[in-house]
Amino acid sequence: MSKVTDFTKRLLVGRALRSTELHGQLLPKRIALPVFASDALSSVAYAPQEILVILSIAGVAAYHFSPWVALAVVVIMLTVVASYRQNVHAYPSGGGDYEVATKNLGHNAGLTVASALLVDYVLTVAVSVANGVDYVGATIPFVGENKPGVAVTIVVVLTMMNLRGIRESGIAFAIPTYTFMAAVIFMIGWGLVRMFVLGQDLHAPTEGFDVVPEQVDLAGFAMVFLVLRAFASGCAALTGVEAISNGVPAFRKPKSKNAATTLLLMGLVAVTMFSGIIFLGLKSGVTVADPAHVASGLLGPDGEPVGTSYYQEPIISQVASAVFGSGSLLFVVISAVTALILFLAANTAFNGFPVLGSILAQDRYLPRQLHTRGDRLAFSNGIVILATAACLLIWAFEADVSRLLNLYIVGVFVSFTLSQIGMVRHWTRLLRTETDGKTRLHMMRSRVINGFGGVMTGLVLVVVLVTKFTHGAFIVCIAMPVLFLMMKAIRHHYDAVAAELAAPEGDLDTSMLPARNHAIVLVSKVHKPTLRALAYARATRPSTLEAVSVGVDHEESARLREEWDRRAIPVPLKILDSPYREITRPILDYVRSLRRRSPRDVVTVYIPEYVVGRWWEHLLHNQSALRLKGRLLFKPGVMVTSVPWQLESADRLTGRPEPSAPGQVRRPYGRDDTQLKA
Repeated sequence: MSKVTDFTKRLLVGRALRSTELHGQLLPKRIALPVFASDALSSVAYAPQEILVILSIAGVAAYHFSPWVALAVVVIMLTVVASYRQNVHAYPSGGGDYEVATKNLGHNAGLTVASALLVDYVLTVAVSVANGVDYVGATIPFVGENKPGVAVTIVVVLTMMNLRGIRESGIAFAIPTYTFMAAVIFMIGWGLVRMFVLGQDLHAPTEGFDVVPEQVDLAGFAMVFLVLRAFASGCAALTGVEAISNGVPAFRKPKSKNAATTLLLMGLVAVTMFSGIIFLGLKSGVTVADPAHVASGLLGPDGEPVGTSYYQEPIISQVASAVFGSGSLLFVVISAVTALILFLAANTAFNGFPVLGSILAQDRYLPRQLHTRGDRLAFSNGIVILATAACLLIWAFEADVSRLLNLYIVGVFVSFTLSQIGMVRHWTRLLRTETDGKTRLHMMRSRVINGFGGVMTGLVLVVVLVTKFTHGAFIVCIAMPVLFLMMKAIRHHYDAVAAELAAPEGDLDTSMLPARNHAIVLVSKVHKPTLRALAYARATRPSTLEAVSVGVDHEESARLREEWDRRAIPVPLKILDSPYREITRPILDYVRSLRRRSPRDVVTVYIPEYVVGRWWEHLLHNQSALRLKGRLLFKPGVMVTSVPWQLESADRLTGRPEPSAPGQVRRPYGRDDTQLKA
């Protein structure tokens, strides 16, 4: 069974890598960009549309606010990119926002950031995959009818690719990511050429459509609130910016410089694509509405509702249609790579979540298993946990992007804000001791950048909470404190265990030494495993040694006693009566009685077991031994020792040599186990 499991694992994950091969998994900038920036770049596929969808609540006339909303989003994006360039230089260890907040604002602030990022990473996977399924479902009916199942399948595929290692998954994702970037930038460039060089007009498929406003005559505070809500939705374009600061250790040297350069490239490309799409969308007459109200709220050029059969193309598809023509090859390419990049956007979370989980596990806020690397030097346990949580979220929300987006970006702006406040304190602390004028000037410039970033992201956080709270953000506001308290409880557990296990300084505590060792060998019948256990127990020279059997059947007990005496085995045999035919309880009671008589003594229980090789054989053997060991582990002063006897099926499985002649038996102790002499 283990051979089959190992073959399957190697086939899916690949050969195991040595720890010394970790340097070979580090990423150059050209691979790091698609690995860490796919989330931020993919957001241009839906962030511009979300701005227009929210503004459409007040009708198409409200679209004239969209350039200002987009400009505000661009300012925030450039501010965050500039701020995080300071982060990666100051904290290159990979802790990112968590490390910055912990070292400068305290452990509670660090855990708040960590809980926010963990939630946001899970939502990144769920939103990106669900949105990609929406794109594919528009052309493939089966996908549209089975969105949750297809989305979960995509998450499983992404999980397997990431389990193969960060470098291998990065190479696989690089081509579609660069294709998406090139296609969208070319689309924007050609659209601008057609408009300003060739003097041609662009016409989107929905040009001339109108929207029946849900709210009429909005003015004053109501209109401001609507614009702020559109701004909050557009800020989805900022998700994923923090991933690079968390993934600095994955870069090649010089790590900080390469990470900062990659962050700058990502920011410039994302701003160009975001601005270009919304500009061309407005110039070509793109009209969008909330998908839930399209049939009644979106009016065609004839002034009639478009009907339930109408499919609303995403903004990027409409712009591609306006620039290249509907059905053209480039239009198809744009649509295809957009759907693909949305799937791959989840890869940012698959790289950020496991690294953050490893750091939290190292600080004892999450289970230690998250700190260990898998066969391919990736943090496999973190990858699996992220995938599981995302699949549950997708299934619970039926892969509905509109519902999932309302939960989105709250967590990331919590981490943005606390991180920038922490960086301000970081530079302030260093300025107190720095005397070099040039260095002080650099620090003060960095402090201004981070201070401005903290103010801006803090304002965005307030806007997001106010405008999205009743639309689903309250779920994140509940999940984050739950995670916070869970991590505090895990740390408390580890601290309590460490304090309880701490060894005293100085000489060995003689009170920990047992006075005597009572050895018990459990016996069911006289066979080779039993005789080996007796021989091994005698070799340890205990203070007392006896064999113990549980008498379930009087006739079998009598036969065991007769054979024991006939073989003259020099170990006393004690048979415990069990009127209710139990095996475990009589042994536990007997061990407990020995402990009561001599509390300073230890009792060592030797359990003979035979080892089988086939998976189905495990179901037929050793269940009573497992139950007994599990119960004995909770008894103070009791040691449990398993004495294995490998059967032939186990030998064949491990490739051990068979006996060279019929009837020959291996003698691991250099003696005949069939005869135990005094």
